[in-house]
Amino acid sequence: QVQAVETGGGLVEAGGSLRLSCTASGYIYSNYCMGWFRQAPGKEREAVAAINSDSKIVYADPVKGRFTISQFDAKNTLYLQMNNLQNEDTGMYYCAADWERDYCLDHLRDGLWVGRPDAWGQGTLVTVSS
Repeated sequence: QVQAVETGGGLVEAGGSLRLSCTASGYIYSNYCMGWFRQAPGKEREAVAAINSDSKIVYADPVKGRFTISQFDAKNTLYLQMNNLQNEDTGMYYCAADWERDYCLDHLRDGLWVGRPDAWGQGTLVTVSS
């Protein structure tokens, strides 16, 4: 079973930057999609960005051009570089793994991918102050 641990959250002023990290341990399948989700207070969880085992990447429209997803050491460490943070970026950020490689690419933006991942981290809190 995959264990995922997120770090890097914190308090930042609007316009600032943070980098989130997610370290995964356990057996990771060769075909996968790993990504970041967030959940703001009182709102539903939403997908933010994803990268699959072919290194194809997809972003949610609200973060496109500001956030960058990347991975290191093949599949064990996932990053989310967040620049020009805004108040609406506040929330708990989770990393997750889906053992289906391409579903995330087609369904991150329409919200259907939220229910698909097979493994989740505990989350790290990002708070953006104005």
